[in-house]
Amino acid sequence: MNKLFFVVLAAGGLAAAAGFAETPLERGEYLVQGPAGCGNCHTPFGPEGLDFSRDLSGRLVEENEQFTAYAPNITPAGRIAGWSDAELARAIREGIRPDGSLIGPPMPFALYRGLSDDDLAAIVAYLRTVPAVENEVPASTYNIPLPPAYGPQVESVPEIEPAVSVEYGEYLAGPVAHCMECHTPLGPQGPMLETSLGQGGNEFHGPWGVSVSANLTSHEDGLAGYSDAEIARMITEGVEPDGSRMNPPMPYGYYANMTDDDVAAVIMYLRTLPPLPDPG
Repeated sequence: MNKLFFVVLAAGGLAAAAGFAETPLERGEYLVQGPAGCGNCHTPFGPEGLDFSRDLSGRLVEENEQFTAYAPNITPAGRIAGWSDAELARAIREGIRPDGSLIGPPMPFALYRGLSDDDLAAIVAYLRTVPAVENEVPASTYNIPLPPAYGPQVESVPEIEPAVSVEYGEYLAGPVAHCMECHTPLGPQGPMLETSLGQGGNEFHGPWGVSVSANLTSHEDGLAGYSDAEIARMITEGVEPDGSRMNPPMPYGYYANMTDDDVAAVIMYLRTLPPLPDPG
């Protein structure tokens, strides 16, 4: 593993109590540059990993037999500049552009549909303030049919009170950080969230080589043998208990900006996942 592909973010710009930010803008910055890790897909690579001089300006994310997906430029220099806040919010949470076209995978809309109204508004508010970066990104192409929509229109999603709780940990690991999107096996219709939640086993290809998402359930193949401190270090530093480095695309550099309470809430939730063995 090339250590240069580990993300290193400066935390100085984040609110000191970011998980409980005082303003929507602070909350949005915390989410985008912390647990949501938006730049993990939307920031181009440079010779030493993610190029933060072009933060959030878009890049090729995934190329396979089913699709070639480009994450768009979501700075004010991108096409979202002409979208209203409501249009941008709907694109993020429901995957529908202002012209009615559908945004395809790998955006995790099955989970983003659960973003609270307040957090969604905070993300939009922050994206309006990031530096504009000129970067023309091609359109994604799909060799698979996309559905008309990912579900009925989302009317409203209430806030989940920030706390060291299973409920808030589920919200962070689901709609915000979309951990379950990568750590749940894929079926014909996407992640099998109803039957195989957190079982792991997905392959990810990139400049680092091939990595496989870990089993996050309470099974002995998963996290049963790890302490909370060990899991926290794996989440925020990408370091195994034996000191070995874990591969991307897990956005460790972003997760390093999470508050201790938010990390603890995620771990508390992961401890509740029903035990499932590694996929056969």
